Order: sequence, then structure tokens, then C-alpha cells
Amino acid sequence: MTPFKTQLTEEGLIAIPAEYLQALGLQTGDELILRIVDGEIRLSAPQQAIKHAQELLRRYLPEGRSLSDELLAERRTENEE
Repeated sequence: MTPFKTQLTEEGLIAIPAEYLQALGLQTGDELILRIVDGEIRLSAPQQAIKHAQELLRRYLPEGRSLSDELLAERRTENEE
């Protein structure tokens, strides 16, 4: 994608070109997550951040193990007590 130069407004806002938003599947009003990584601001949609976190965790989990299933089972046990 072609680099885009923008300016920061007095309110701290920036413009993101429509082609960038379309490429990411973003629409007006969508939430974004901002992170600073190696001196850069990175924007991502919550779904992308979740996908990234899942990929990171997958490296450390044995095949077939589901943390979400384990958490749900724990919550059910707690509710039964």
C-alpha cells in the first residue's frame, strides 16, 4: 500500500485514508487499539489484537488444549459452589 503522509491536529487527531480503512475492514465508529512498539505507534482492530494474542499463546500450549474451555469449566465449578 502506498505510504500516506498526514498531520496531527491540535486535538491530537490524524486522518486515515479510506483505502487504508477498507483494507483493514474498518468503518467509522469502530474501536482501535493503539500500542507503541519500538518507537512506532501501531493501530489494530480488537479482532486483530485477539488473533495476535492467540498466536502468541499457541506456541506454549500443547496440541488440543483450550484455555477458554478450561476457564469456562472453572467458572461453572465456582458457580456451583
